[in-house]
Amino acid sequence: MVAERARVVVVGAGIAGVACAAELVRAGVPVQIRERARVAGGRMASKRFDGRPADIGAAYFTVSDPDFAEVVRGWAAAGLAREWTDTFVAYSAQGRREVPGPMRWAAPRGLRSLIEHLAAGLPVTVDRLVLGVEPGPTVDGEPCAAVALAMPGPQAALLLDPALAAATAAVQAQRWSPSLTGVLRFPGRRWPDFRGAFVNDHPLLTVVCDDGDRRGDGAPVLVAHTTPEFAAGHLAQPTGAAPAIEQAVRDLFGLPEPAEHVHVHRWTYAKPTVGGDGTYHLDADGIGLAGDAFGVTSRVQTAWRSGRALGRALATTLRA
Repeated sequence: MVAERARVVVVGAGIAGVACAAELVRAGVPVQIRERARVAGGRMASKRFDGRPADIGAAYFTVSDPDFAEVVRGWAAAGLAREWTDTFVAYSAQGRREVPGPMRWAAPRGLRSLIEHLAAGLPVTVDRLVLGVEPGPTVDGEPCAAVALAMPGPQAALLLDPALAAATAAVQAQRWSPSLTGVLRFPGRRWPDFRGAFVNDHPLLTVVCDDGDRRGDGAPVLVAHTTPEFAAGHLAQPTGAAPAIEQAVRDLFGLPEPAEHVHVHRWTYAKPTVGGDGTYHLDADGIGLAGDAFGVTSRVQTAWRSGRALGRALATTLRA
């Protein structure tokens, strides 16, 4: 058993942070997860509207890694995840066409339920804002053996003391783009049959999902994701973007009725456009970085693999 003084602080309870902490616990390394939000989940976020969840972060996830597939089988066995669709439609100036692809998975209770399942039994403290990481390393003045920052690089940069040069350089190398997510609740289902749609060369929309189909309950709910350019102009007041998002969705599908309610969520750091080298970062200062910025493509599986790899590397280092 690793001594208590070898405690690792994981900052961020998204899938990368939870995967990292789970590996440390398996290795017998004491760990704490600190999450600034009121719930775990990160960008696998879900929000309830009249008791019904809607995903406001990631739209779905895909599976190609055998180890991640085993995790997904556990979610499926627990009734938390299901195969959704391997076909989206694509809208463009040339019209509408079907686009086959990998199987996309969805979560009937919301993607956040998957993080909660992974985090079961782990020491997660929510609503805990971390203010600074300094040499030692220390987190908010408390010494620890190592720190894992599982969050977008620009957010990690705000926590790092400049003296932690290697980690600071690693997060400053990342570049991220914003997005807005609009949840549109309609009085009835009036749109053409589809599951998810890629919207190409559109000034506002990138992806729209039929959330009733994705969730499996048939609710008349659409979830729309915007372009980075549109989002950048509405980060200060995202609610002000609701009318434009609603109109764009209604125009796309030819919907005669307005939505009964539109909720807009802001993601200042939605997607990495320039990521990190390798699968994770771990330096001699005891600072680790993990997340979907470390990988060829930005996806849920990438973040899980990054967090797991960092957790294993930290466990090996602390046992040496």
